[in-house]
Amino acid sequence: MGCLQSKTSNVQSPDEESLQAEKPDLGNGDHGEQDSQAPAFKEYSLLELRTATNGFSSDCIVSESGEKAPNVVYRGKLEGNRLVAVKRFSKQSWPDAQQFVAEAAGVGKVRHKRLVNLIGCCAEGDERLLVAEYMPNDTLSKHLFHWDKEPLPWEMRVRVAFYIAQALDYCNSENRKIYHDLNAYRVLFDEDGDPRLSSFGLMKNSRDGKSYSTNLAYTPPEFLRTGRVIPESVIYSYGTVLLDLLSGKHIPPSHALDIIRGKNVLMLMDSSLEGQYANDDATKLVELASRCLQSEARDRPNTKFLLTSVAPLQKQKEVASHVLMGIPKTTVVVPTLLSPLGKACARMDLTAVHDILLKTGYKDEEGAENELSFQEWTQQVQDMLNTKKYGDIAFRDKDFKSAIDYYSKLVVMMSVPSATVFARRALSYLMNGQPELALRDAMQAQRDRVGERKGVRLGLLVSCRDRLLHSMASLPSSEVSPDQTRESLIAISQTLPDKVPSKPHPDSKADTSEPDVKNTPGEEEYRSKLISISCTPPDTEITTPVLPAIVDG
Repeated sequence: MGCLQSKTSNVQSPDEESLQAEKPDLGNGDHGEQDSQAPAFKEYSLLELRTATNGFSSDCIVSESGEKAPNVVYRGKLEGNRLVAVKRFSKQSWPDAQQFVAEAAGVGKVRHKRLVNLIGCCAEGDERLLVAEYMPNDTLSKHLFHWDKEPLPWEMRVRVAFYIAQALDYCNSENRKIYHDLNAYRVLFDEDGDPRLSSFGLMKNSRDGKSYSTNLAYTPPEFLRTGRVIPESVIYSYGTVLLDLLSGKHIPPSHALDIIRGKNVLMLMDSSLEGQYANDDATKLVELASRCLQSEARDRPNTKFLLTSVAPLQKQKEVASHVLMGIPKTTVVVPTLLSPLGKACARMDLTAVHDILLKTGYKDEEGAENELSFQEWTQQVQDMLNTKKYGDIAFRDKDFKSAIDYYSKLVVMMSVPSATVFARRALSYLMNGQPELALRDAMQAQRDRVGERKGVRLGLLVSCRDRLLHSMASLPSSEVSPDQTRESLIAISQTLPDKVPSKPHPDSKADTSEPDVKNTPGEEEYRSKLISISCTPPDTEITTPVLPAIVDG
């Protein structure tokens, strides 16, 4: 298959009539394909865009070249959680602010579902910024040249070629025939996986700057000769995108044309596409690329010819793009852009939080006696942690009097004391000869249902119950507690199990089922001691039992 040299700019394809019957004519003012979801174009303040991009943070850069790009693109979040792409031009790219705004506003009027629509701009001081819709599924360049799991399938590549032809044809109908630097980086994928053409290419990178930033080997010949961009230059660039889609790699147009002239089409094709396409379809797309890459601008086709050539190659129109690409269709996740205060809170840096509050005018309220200052609050937290630590140490050392003192202080300091604190203080009261106070704490601990699922707390409550029943039974009848207390004792006796759940082995997996009530030898010994205590006559001196490790939880 040789390189075709026919003049096709004014030639109508034989398939054009059938295409026009299937779809509205995008070039004759039919706006049925326009996108109505994009917000109206507006001018944003620099403060709005600075806030949206977290101060133009490097964490928000989405340009594939990062900060090295001459004009960096950031991901931003406006009010209402709308994600946007913000293009920041280099300094002095557009000296005339009014000219920049006028040019951006003109592009902002162009609305289509095949375009990444421009929704705003900003021109304050030396800053020149464009605001467009945000596309979450990367660029064509990444899916073709830097894919992770699977290469872009043939059917999706054909769809890209058709959708971009639709976008260019619509721009032509809106008298926006010049598109600057069309390449694989300018094609992005939305949340549905549909390819769209970036509206940034409808404006030059600067008032008097270059229209092409790519390698000279991919630049239209007429631009190299005259420095001017004409509508046919866009068709040439479309041909280079077709080469990318066919080969899956960067091939200079001159080299590709040599391959086509030598009829070595298979050498041009991406080997990962083997078996996915019919040879006739591949040949037609290669032929279209060769027409677009003609050295003479007048020999290149127009956008209508692009549409009619690619449309018949689509075989799976009913399959959604995200299915073809193998990506999930999800709503855009709004990233959390934290302020310096938010970042300090996230890493729990109390010193940084305090410093930021002081810098923003925070002061302790004078005369507010019940308000704690920041330093006092942190000291109170530290005191509470120390009190619990000392209480636990005293409890493990069987110094029950000290444990009662520390746990009592902790109950006052904590807004919601845990069941463990009440259970340990209850056992300490028992060992210190204060059964009534132990009963009160045991009932309080019982209300914590979480305690019923933990062997540690169950063990403490069981021991409290056994000792309390013995103590209350030993009181003279005149000193027996009221009926309510007796009923509470019965309730405790009926609620708690007769056996203490065994502790899981450290190497065993977590189990969310009901705890096993089979006792370990240490727990059996513990219960035996408790039973012996309950059987001891009231006037007999009781020796403090050796507490097994179960109470150390």
